[in-house]
Amino acid sequence: MAPSQFGKKRFPASLWQRVSRIQLATLVMVGVVVLAAGIVAAWFAGQGTTNQIFQQLNQWQEHPPMWVEAPMMVGKYLLFWTVALLLVVLAVMQLSPRPRPWSRNLVVGILAVLTVRYLTWRSLSTLNLSTPLNGVFSLSLFFLELLLLLGGMIQLVLLLRVRDRRPEADRFARDVVSGGFTPTVDILIPTYNEPPLILRRTIIGCQALTYEAKTIYVLDDTRRPEIAALAAELGCEYVTRPDNDHAKAGNLNHAIARTEGELIVVFDADFVPTKNFLTRTVGFFQEAQVGLVQTPQSFYNPDPIARNLGLEQILTPEEEVFYRQIQPMRDGAGGVICSGTSFVVRRSALMETGCFVTESLSEDFFTGIRLTARGYRLLYLNEKLSAGLAAESIADQALQRIRWAQGTLQAFFVQANPLTIPGLNLLQRLAYLEGLLHWFTSLSRVGFLLMPLAYAFLGVIPLRATGADILYFFVPYYVVNLSVFSWLNHRSRSALLADIYSLVLCFPLALTVIQSMLNPFGKGFKVTPKGTSSDRFAFNWQLALPLIVVFVASAFSLWTSLGIGLSIGMWQPGISPVMAEKMKGFDLGLIWSLYNLLTLAISLLVLLDVPRPSLYEWFDLRRTVRLQMGEHTFWGSTTAISEVGLEAILTQAGLPMVDQCISSQNAQPDANTLVELEILEDGLVLQGKAIYTDIHDEFSTVRIMFEPVNLKQQRRLVEMLFCRPGQWKSRCSPGELRSLWLLFRILLKPRVLFDRHAAVSVVAVAKG
Repeated sequence: MAPSQFGKKRFPASLWQRVSRIQLATLVMVGVVVLAAGIVAAWFAGQGTTNQIFQQLNQWQEHPPMWVEAPMMVGKYLLFWTVALLLVVLAVMQLSPRPRPWSRNLVVGILAVLTVRYLTWRSLSTLNLSTPLNGVFSLSLFFLELLLLLGGMIQLVLLLRVRDRRPEADRFARDVVSGGFTPTVDILIPTYNEPPLILRRTIIGCQALTYEAKTIYVLDDTRRPEIAALAAELGCEYVTRPDNDHAKAGNLNHAIARTEGELIVVFDADFVPTKNFLTRTVGFFQEAQVGLVQTPQSFYNPDPIARNLGLEQILTPEEEVFYRQIQPMRDGAGGVICSGTSFVVRRSALMETGCFVTESLSEDFFTGIRLTARGYRLLYLNEKLSAGLAAESIADQALQRIRWAQGTLQAFFVQANPLTIPGLNLLQRLAYLEGLLHWFTSLSRVGFLLMPLAYAFLGVIPLRATGADILYFFVPYYVVNLSVFSWLNHRSRSALLADIYSLVLCFPLALTVIQSMLNPFGKGFKVTPKGTSSDRFAFNWQLALPLIVVFVASAFSLWTSLGIGLSIGMWQPGISPVMAEKMKGFDLGLIWSLYNLLTLAISLLVLLDVPRPSLYEWFDLRRTVRLQMGEHTFWGSTTAISEVGLEAILTQAGLPMVDQCISSQNAQPDANTLVELEILEDGLVLQGKAIYTDIHDEFSTVRIMFEPVNLKQQRRLVEMLFCRPGQWKSRCSPGELRSLWLLFRILLKPRVLFDRHAAVSVVAVAKG
C-alpha cells in the first residue's frame, strides 16, 4: 500500500461531516444547559406553571411513600441491618481473599440492591425544592451523584463477567516455545524527544525477547542524528518521515506501510518488555478472530503522588485500578481498551480497518473500537510483561491526564464513536460508556468540594434527611461500599486514597471536559516529558490555586457554620421549625467541610514535587557480589542496584578494611583506585569506585558507582534490572483504616518539613 495512504489524506473527514458531528454533540449539550437555565430562570421569576410544578414535586418529597421512610422503631433495627450486611460481606471476603465468581457475584448483588435502594430514597425523599435557591443546589447535587452512580452501576453489571486469560496464555505459550506457531513480528518503538538513555533501555529490552522471528524499528519523529546513531550502534532499524502529521498515529501508520510482519507490537519509548512478552502473547493469534492482545502498563518508578507524599513503597500507581479491575471486566464484556503501548495487533486486521485512527488524540482507544466493531476480538492478558516510566512530576501527570480526557471525549465527534458505530452489541457499548462517564466524574468532584460552601454562605440545604433516614438508607450503602471497594479492585486502591487521587487534578480535568465538549479539537498532541531530574522542592502554584481558594473558603465556611449552630442554640430544646430545618443541614455540612479540608490539605502537599536528583532508578534486588579492592577481597549481598551503581551489605568485619581502601584511593586517585566487582548470579563483571561506607542494622554497607560500561555489559545490566520474567509484581495498597492513619500522619509530619534533610542527602549522593 502506498505510503501516502497512511498520511493525513488517507482518512480525512469531509468538512461538512466534521462540522455536523460537532454541532450535533455540542448543540445537544448546550441545548440541555440552556433549557435547564430557562427553567431555573422561570422558577426564580415565580412563573405560574413552573412554580406550580416544583411546588407539587416538593409536596411529594415532603410526603414520600411509606416504603421509602425509615421505620418508627429505628434504633435496634438499623443497627442490626447495617451490622448484618457488613458481617456478610466481611465473611465473604474472609472466605475468598481474592474475588472469585461466586464471591464476586454475591457481593455485587448486595451492592446492586443497596445502590438501587439508596437511589430510590435520594430521588423520592431527600430533594429540597422548597425555594428556587434550595432547589437549584439540591437538584445539582443529585445530578452530580447520578454521574457517579451511573458509572458505578455499569461497573456492577460488568463485574459479573470478569475474564482471566492467564490459563489460556499458559496453553498457547507452549505452541510458541515449541516452534509450532511463530509468526513474524515487527516491533515498533515510536519516539518524540525522549532522551537516548531511555530509548536505549527499550531497544535492548526488545532485542532480549526470547523470540527469533522479530524485527525492531525505532520510529523517530524528531529526526535526531543521535537516535539514528543509537539505532546503528544497537543494530535495529531506524525510520523517519518528512513531517509530523497526526502525531503518534501518523508515525505508526507511516511505518506500517514500510514493514511486513504478520503481527505488530507497539512499545512507547520508555517501556521495556520482559523476555517472555512475545511467548506469552503471540499464541493467542492462532485464533483467526483475535485482532489485538493488550497487556497492563506497569511502572518501575513511583508516580508523583506517592513520591511527594513519601509513600513510594506503600501506594500503587493510579493506573493499577484500571489494569487490575476495569480491563478484566471489559474483557468479559468484549470491550477491552487498547492502551497505546505493550500490545500486539494482527497486521491484516489493522489494515482492514484502516490502521491507526488519526482523527483523535487517543489513536489507541478508537483503533481498538474499530477493530471490535469489525468483529475482531480484543483480549486482555492481566500479566505485567513490561514496565515504563510514570510521570515524573505532578505537572507532567496533569498534562498526561488532560490529554487522555480530551482524546477519550473526542468519541462524541469522530466516526469511531462507540455509542453509535455499527457492529457493537449493547454490553460493549455499556463498557465504553462507562469509560466516557469516568471523565465527567471530575465535574462531580468539583461540585462536592463546593456544595458545603452553599450552606455557610447562602443558607442552602441541598439534602433534606433526618438522622434516622441517613442511618437506614445511607449508612448501609456507604459502609458496605467502603468495605468492599479495595477487595473488588484486588487491593490496588482504597476508597480514601482514590478520593485523594481524583481530587488533585479535578479542576483542570473538569475544565478539560467542558472545553472538549465545546471545542474537542482545540488542543494538539503534547508528549508527556520523560527522563527529567530536579535537585530541589518545587510547588505547582498553577494547579494549587483553585484548591487553595476552596481550602480557605471551606475553612471560613466551617467557622461560619459553627457560629450559626451556636447562634440558633444547637444544643437547646424547643427551637422553631425553621431553625430545625436549618439544623438538618448543619451536621452534614459540618462533617462534609471537615472531610474536604482534610483531603484538600493532603492534595496541596501532593502538589509539592520533591527532588528527583537522578535519571536512574534504584531497584531492591538481591544478588551475591564479590569485591576486589587491590589485594583485598570482600563478599556481600546487594541491597539496591541501578544502571550506574549498587549498594551491598558486607561482612561486619569488612568495614574497617573497606574504609582503609577508600582512604587510600582518595589519597592516590589513579587507575589503582578502581574496584572490580562481580555479580555472581548473572556472571557480570564491572569496574567501579566505592564512594562511601556506612553501618546499617549492624551490617557494613558500601556504595559503588560503576565506571563507564561497554555495550555487552550494558545489555546484561538492562536485562537483569528490567527484563526478568515475573519481576513486576502487583502490590497491595493499604486498607481504609490504615489509609486514614496515613493521611493524618502525612498532615502531622509533611515530607517538606521532616524529610528535607533526607532529600538533600539523596541529592548529594546522586551527584557524588
